Amino acid sequence: MHNIKEIRKDLNFFKKKISERNSLIDFDDLIILDKDNRELIQKKEKKEQEKKLLSKSKDSTNFEKSKNLSKEIDEIAKKQIILQHKIYKILYNIPNIARDDVPVGIDEKSNQTIKQNGNIKKFVFPIKSHVEIGEKNNQIDFKTSSKLSGSRFVILNSNFALLERALINFMLDIHVEKFKYKEISPPLLVNENVMFGTGQLPKFEEDQFEIKLNKDEERKFLIPTAEVVLTNLVRDSVIDHKNLPLRYVASTPCFRKEAGSYGKDTKGMMRQHQFYKVELVSIVEPSNCMSELERMLNCAEEILKLLKIPYQIVLLSSGDMGFSSEKTFDIEAWIPSENKYREISSCSSCGSFQAKRMGTKYKSSSVTDFVATLNGSALAVGRLMISLIENYQNEDGTVSIPPVLRKYMNNIEKI
Repeated sequence: MHNIKEIRKDLNFFKKKISERNSLIDFDDLIILDKDNRELIQKKEKKEQEKKLLSKSKDSTNFEKSKNLSKEIDEIAKKQIILQHKIYKILYNIPNIARDDVPVGIDEKSNQTIKQNGNIKKFVFPIKSHVEIGEKNNQIDFKTSSKLSGSRFVILNSNFALLERALINFMLDIHVEKFKYKEISPPLLVNENVMFGTGQLPKFEEDQFEIKLNKDEERKFLIPTAEVVLTNLVRDSVIDHKNLPLRYVASTPCFRKEAGSYGKDTKGMMRQHQFYKVELVSIVEPSNCMSELERMLNCAEEILKLLKIPYQIVLLSSGDMGFSSEKTFDIEAWIPSENKYREISSCSSCGSFQAKRMGTKYKSSSVTDFVATLNGSALAVGRLMISLIENYQNEDGTVSIPPVLRKYMNNIEKI
C-alpha cells in the first residue's frame, strides 16, 4: 500500500508509474480529499486547544463554551471519518509501482521472452490432448464432476490421481530438501484482514469464494493461493534481521471464481475453480529482493528441468503484472496439443507493498523498516500434469513416467 505523504510529495511520478500499470486512479481527487482532511485536522486541533485552555479557567461562564466546542469537535471528527474512508478507498486500489527494468506496456503483448530451455519433441503420430488421453480410460472425469460441482471442476481417477499426488510430493521434497524451504500446512480459510494484506481485497473481491456465515461473524474466504497464508504468517510483527530470509513452501488446494475468464479454456484442466499448487514465499530485507527473485525462479525452473519438460521464461510488462507485484517472471511450459507455451508459474517480487498492508517490519541495530515479500508457483499442479501427460504421451495412448518421478509412482513406468 502506498503512503499518501509519498504521493503528495511526488504526484507526477505516481501518475506516470500507475498509468503504466494500466490502472485508472483519480489522483487529483485523492489530493483534494487529502487537502480537505488535513484542513479538518488543523481545525480540530485548534478547537481542542481552545477547549484545553477553557478547562484551566475556573470561570463558570466557560462551561457552555466548552460544551459547544465539544460538539464542534465531534462534528469535525465525523466529517474526518467520511473523508478518510474515501481516501482509503482510493489508496487500497492503487497497485504496486513497477521497477524501472520492467517493460512498459498495457498487456501481455509487451512481455519479453528471456530464455527457452529443453527440446520440443517431434511426434511421429497425431498428438492427443490431456483430455483425450485421460478420458480414454476414464482417468479424467468431467461429466461426474459437473454433476457434483458444475463446470471448471475435475475428478481424477486411479493412476491420474496418483500422478497428481506424486507431483506434489516430488516438488515438496525438492523445495524442502534441496532449497531449504520450510514446509507449512496452513488453513484454507482466512479472514478479511489476511486477504487485504496480500492484495486480494478489496480490488479483487469478485474473484474470491466467500464462505456464508452468520451476519455477526467475521468474513471468511477460501484461499486463492497459499501465498495469502504463507505471507501473512509474519503479519503484525517485527522480525530480527538475523532471522531473515524466511522461506516457506506449501501445497494447498486453491479456489478462484475466474470471474474475468468467461469463455477462456473452457475444456480441460487448464483453468479450474479448484486446483492444487505448490507455492513458495520469501520474506527478506528490501535490498535482497532481486537476488531472492532470481533464486526463487531457479527453484521453480528446477522442477521442469528434472522432469525434462520444455519451457520458457517471460518477463511481464507493467500492465500484465499482478496487483501487488513490482516485477514478475512467468514460466511457461510447452503444451503439445496447443503447439505453444502456457503459464505454469509466476514468480514475483512485491517489495514492501504487502508488508505495509500487513504491518510487518524487520529490525537491526541501525534500522527498523518494512520487510519485502516474494512469492512464486513452483508449480501449479494441474498445469504441470497437462504438460507432463502431453509431452510424455505414447502412440498407444499410454503416458511414460519420467525417471525422477517413478519412486513417487510405485515404480510404475507407464500409465
